[in-house]
Amino acid sequence: MFSLVELAILALALQTTPAIQLVQPQGPAAPPIVVTLQDALDRAKSNDVQLQSAIADAQVAREDRFQARTALLPSVSNSTQYLGTQGNGNVPTGRFVSNDGVHMYREWGIVHQEVTANTFLKTGIRRATAAEALANARVEIAQRGLTVTVTRNYYALLAAQRHYATAQQAAQNAARFLQISQQQEQAGQVAHSDVVKAQIQSEQQDQALQEAMLNMENARLSLAVIIFPTLNENFTIIDDLDSPKPLPPFPDIQAMAERENPDVRAAGEALRQATFDVQGARNARYPNLVIDAIYGIEANAFALHSKVSAAPQFGPLPNPGYFITANLTIPIFDWGTLRSKVRQAQAREQQARVQLSQTQRQVMSNLYAYYNEAAVARDAVDRLRRAADLSAESLRLITLRYQAGESTSLEVVDAQNTFTQARNAYDDAQNRYRVAIATLQTLSGNF
Repeated sequence: MFSLVELAILALALQTTPAIQLVQPQGPAAPPIVVTLQDALDRAKSNDVQLQSAIADAQVAREDRFQARTALLPSVSNSTQYLGTQGNGNVPTGRFVSNDGVHMYREWGIVHQEVTANTFLKTGIRRATAAEALANARVEIAQRGLTVTVTRNYYALLAAQRHYATAQQAAQNAARFLQISQQQEQAGQVAHSDVVKAQIQSEQQDQALQEAMLNMENARLSLAVIIFPTLNENFTIIDDLDSPKPLPPFPDIQAMAERENPDVRAAGEALRQATFDVQGARNARYPNLVIDAIYGIEANAFALHSKVSAAPQFGPLPNPGYFITANLTIPIFDWGTLRSKVRQAQAREQQARVQLSQTQRQVMSNLYAYYNEAAVARDAVDRLRRAADLSAESLRLITLRYQAGESTSLEVVDAQNTFTQARNAYDDAQNRYRVAIATLQTLSGNF
């Protein structure tokens, strides 16, 4: 029993306070946007920095492959030059003996071709193809990671909304219990301590309601940051927690992971790229042939026919002509630089091989762990659904017994708390299962 002073202090402390008004970003004055999970995923793809960076890297890799392919083909260019040489009195060729006149003009069409071991083996384009495949695999990794992030935030908001609804119902139940206890006290059937207990329970549930509202607002902000280019809370989401995806048998998931896992594919392409780096470093030790075929003019006048300054007596002569330059370079001695580059490439190749092996082991380990997590979460959904239904029925029966004088206020409060905990646990289990499925699909792909 409480003393009169304690009851007065308690009543003062439990005076009803006005609900807190949370501040929210100002959105457009329009009907809220209805967002499904797929809509949220599509919207997030255009806003996620990591995914857009991976897509940009894939586009760069695609252009690198195109450039590597064109590097195997001859290049064609045009060169226009004027060479003015200082004269030397009566000598028509001027002071620079390499020029046959004071004025020289060049108009060249040049075909350039470089022939190396990499040209025949197509090492460059094969390496660029592996790099493009690696970049594409990383795009898929980023997409699957983003799917988990959006799914987690989407269903976190749904769970927070359900928690808020449960908190509202719990606050209503507590207020009803307070009213019943006051009526029972007036009828002389219960002591005043039951009213105090009911008042405490009501205040606690009101506080829990405010906390649930805050959690719901924070969850909405977290999702809005991901799916909208500007912060906008003017949206609603579809509650589909009660229609979860089935969990396929583990052999099917394992087969899908072996075929479609982007982490293993990325590690494999990284190893293939490193292997071509080794091949390219080795090919640098072989001879290199550069051929330039040039057609055009190199004359003392910018014309098809002109006199040669060094031999004007022959009159105008044709200027257009061609010449071919072939340069064969054979590496002989470079103080071990090429050998060092080969060792560097081999070290990176070995590292990529180790990374591939570890990735394969880690993926298999994660596959078992993620599948077991999904299986346990799925079982928890079924169990906690039954627990939530039982807690609701228990609360109803105990409230009726209390009204009939057959139950205590402690039993009513315990039933109310059990109901709230069971409902929240059920909603959390559904959220957990959805996130577990999304996480498992990062390894296996969609199912």
